[in-house]
Amino acid sequence: MDRLSNTVRPYAWGSTTAIPELLGVAPTGEPQAEMWMGAHPGAPSRLARISGTSDALTEQPLTDIIAADPERELGAAAVEKFGPRLPFLLKLLAAGAPLSLQVHPDLEQARKGYEDEERRSVPIDAPHRTYKDANHKPELICALTPFEGLCGFRRPTEAAQAMAALGVDSLKPYVDLLGARPEEAALREVLTAILTADPVEMAETVTAAAAAAERLGGAHAPYARIAHHFPGDPGVIAAMLLNYVQLQPGEALFLGAGVPHAYLGGLGVEIMANSDNVLRCGLTPKHIDVPELLRIVRFEATDPGILRPEASPSGEELYETPVDEFRLSRFDLSPGAAPVDLTRHTPQILLCTAGAPRVGTLDLTPGASVFVPSGETVEASGTGTLFRATVVA
Repeated sequence: MDRLSNTVRPYAWGSTTAIPELLGVAPTGEPQAEMWMGAHPGAPSRLARISGTSDALTEQPLTDIIAADPERELGAAAVEKFGPRLPFLLKLLAAGAPLSLQVHPDLEQARKGYEDEERRSVPIDAPHRTYKDANHKPELICALTPFEGLCGFRRPTEAAQAMAALGVDSLKPYVDLLGARPEEAALREVLTAILTADPVEMAETVTAAAAAAERLGGAHAPYARIAHHFPGDPGVIAAMLLNYVQLQPGEALFLGAGVPHAYLGGLGVEIMANSDNVLRCGLTPKHIDVPELLRIVRFEATDPGILRPEASPSGEELYETPVDEFRLSRFDLSPGAAPVDLTRHTPQILLCTAGAPRVGTLDLTPGASVFVPSGETVEASGTGTLFRATVVA
């Protein structure tokens, strides 16, 4: 078991205070959006191990540790199922402003899309490149503080009512379409119209809609806040097609393939399959591949499906999801209770988010994390909250 040293990503939408407050350090004044824990090549966690060429402890990327002996670190079952790599990325995510409105492909779509762009020699770092790899990117966000987001399409009639209440004439065609078509056709046609509208005319519509949303307040207030960060962006109108969700600490959302979503604000623990495949559909200056987006999006009204953890006799509280690349659970440790056996035949990252639990021989504080290789015996005791990230294998 090894303590991890992790990279904090300074994306512009990040909160300047949430992650520092959790870690108990002074804010720098710069946004601190995500702390990455895992073996993503873009910012792998680092840990101290004795080098094979000396007896000294040296800090090494987790990617190198795994590559040197995948079966030892990950276990034979995980290597057979996912290959010689850690298939998930765990994060602390702190949104101080809305993230882009986005959707992720399923595994088959990702493979085909990646192969197509490779065949056409689209540079991997090109701004218009859609598929960075051949993997899907299901994800789960669990709130540590009150957390706002958008998740999945709401019923077209509800979206139509919200738009109509703004009293903006240029929204009337969308209102009419939402009420005059079968649900899936209505959602597809309206999103297509929003994303392909004349940019100048759409910017005027967004400005008028934002002003009306600010006047109305209440259920319209989130759209006024979104427009404040993205003036004139068509994603402000697209956001009105989606379910607005408020999570309380401990509640979570699972984002599967084809589900449009955006995080608006709050601090949470996020886990995802290790992929960079994102198709954006608004609230961003980045490239939007409209034809591919419309092929990937699942145009169906859905309940956002707020998840709450399911308790087990061992004290583990599990967030059930339909994917094998990650499994997120939580332990609330109490003083005086018997140590909890956390040993598994799969690799684990354990993250402390509250208190001062002891994991093995290490004392953790909020924001601290450890990597536990497959099969290594480990117990947790003391007081605090631990999140466990692992795989199903």
